[in-house]
Amino acid sequence: MFADHYAALIAGQWPTVNADAAFDQHALACVFSVARDEQLFGRASLVEATGLSSKDLVRLVSLSFPGVPLRFFDLDPTGEAPQRDIEEDMLHALLLEHADSGLPKSPYFARIVARRAMRDDHLWQDLGLFERAELTRLLNRHFPTLAQGNTDNMKWKKYFYRKLCEIEGYSLCTAPSCRDCADFTSCFGEETGESRLARLKNGIAVAG
Repeated sequence: MFADHYAALIAGQWPTVNADAAFDQHALACVFSVARDEQLFGRASLVEATGLSSKDLVRLVSLSFPGVPLRFFDLDPTGEAPQRDIEEDMLHALLLEHADSGLPKSPYFARIVARRAMRDDHLWQDLGLFERAELTRLLNRHFPTLAQGNTDNMKWKKYFYRKLCEIEGYSLCTAPSCRDCADFTSCFGEETGESRLARLKNGIAVAG
């Protein structure tokens, strides 16, 4: 289903004028496709899956994919905003603080990334992206000052939580340095795995 959702969204977008704008459309199509899968499998509503209010979802879909009818998403324009816990709110605030003020979609991506980071897989997989490099590009584009601080290529979720711990004034771990840590790969190991499209091509069922 992910592939069908993605194809429909890409077909229903405005023509893009540059590579960065085209990438944003791709990233949103990935996120909305994952969210739609979760919606159809009964795991979450579109609001719950994206972290966006119904009002923001309607605005973003209409702006980015005007050729796709809102009924494609079973969107309720009058629906409530999603409930968020403290952890998600803290991450959202961190992302928003570093959002590029010149890019109108950055606040939307702040909500989306904060919500999808609460999932269990690698963040790039949680967002439905094709590979980790796309997540790095997304973060560098929309949250440049935050992303540029990840000079050692730490796993993105681990990096976010390290930054949040620094804000709160305590350390994420007790190791004297990353090189001396017995669990080094937990923070810096490869974030490998298959994208949803790859899983579909390999015949593996993706239930949300």
